[in-house]
Amino acid sequence: MIKRRTFLKVAAGAAVFAVPALVSGCKASSPDTPERKITETAVSKAKVYFTDDISPEGLLKVYQKINENVKGRVAIKWHSGEPNGPNLVPVPMVKALQQSIPNSALVETNVYYNSPRKTTEGHREVLKTNGWTFCEVDIMDEDGAVMLPIKGGKHFKEMSMGKNILKYDSMVVLSHLKGHASGGFGGAIKNIAIGNADGKVGKKMQHTFPGQGQWSVSGERFMEHMVEAAKASTDHFGNRIVYINVMRNMSVDCDCMGVAAASPKARDVGILASTDIVAIDQASVDLVYQLPKEETHDLRERIESRHGLHQLTYGAEIGIGTRQYELIAIK
Repeated sequence: MIKRRTFLKVAAGAAVFAVPALVSGCKASSPDTPERKITETAVSKAKVYFTDDISPEGLLKVYQKINENVKGRVAIKWHSGEPNGPNLVPVPMVKALQQSIPNSALVETNVYYNSPRKTTEGHREVLKTNGWTFCEVDIMDEDGAVMLPIKGGKHFKEMSMGKNILKYDSMVVLSHLKGHASGGFGGAIKNIAIGNADGKVGKKMQHTFPGQGQWSVSGERFMEHMVEAAKASTDHFGNRIVYINVMRNMSVDCDCMGVAAASPKARDVGILASTDIVAIDQASVDLVYQLPKEETHDLRERIESRHGLHQLTYGAEIGIGTRQYELIAIK
């Protein structure tokens, strides 16, 4: 049983939900889920904004709460998906966000697994199939890769990223919250860890031990690889990177599964936005665990069996964000 305590108060006309979300029992023996005892004088909490309005209008409302430092040339990192993927963030929502941000482009990288998206040419065909034709789409590793430093990493000192990441001053990370075959769940951390890494080198660095098989890294070690790869982007952009998680069509499978993805069993929840990458993923997972177990059994099993919650503990440990947050509901 996951322990939950929810406090409700009203401030400045908005409902403010402080969700300590004591994660203490996904699996009693799992090092991924230590109990988080929170006091009134504990560390400062990150703000995570929430709306249950899953629409272009709702998306823009939460984005406006976090966009103060989004300036210059703006990359919108999202998941373009496999052909005809059924669970992607809808085109009208992505289009509304992109058209509201001056000097912005959608950005992606090619993939590491076998897919039309493994090459730039095939990827661009999938973009057409899935309707991503309303603005420029920058496949950031089309012209190669660049090594970005990782401050304080214990596994990596640098990560190979799509070279065109250097073209941008800011990044908006638009993520679809769902399960993931290797990561347990995919949120903001996964989106920029795997998603900003180039398809030939960076993704291989995260998934594969040198001299071993293509998918030889798993469990806690894989979570740490992803977190450190994400840190390359957070270090690079500083306070000019923000995060939005869409909790809709939350299949146990990633959007990289395309039409083979399992049908979602959990209800749609809403959209979250924050300037803190760990806080937004923590809040998203907490909201999943607050849903009835009959809806989330498969998704919880996927998260826990892959040690996915270690993304959050290691993210806080390495300093890319905090697990303590204030969930602020907006209308």
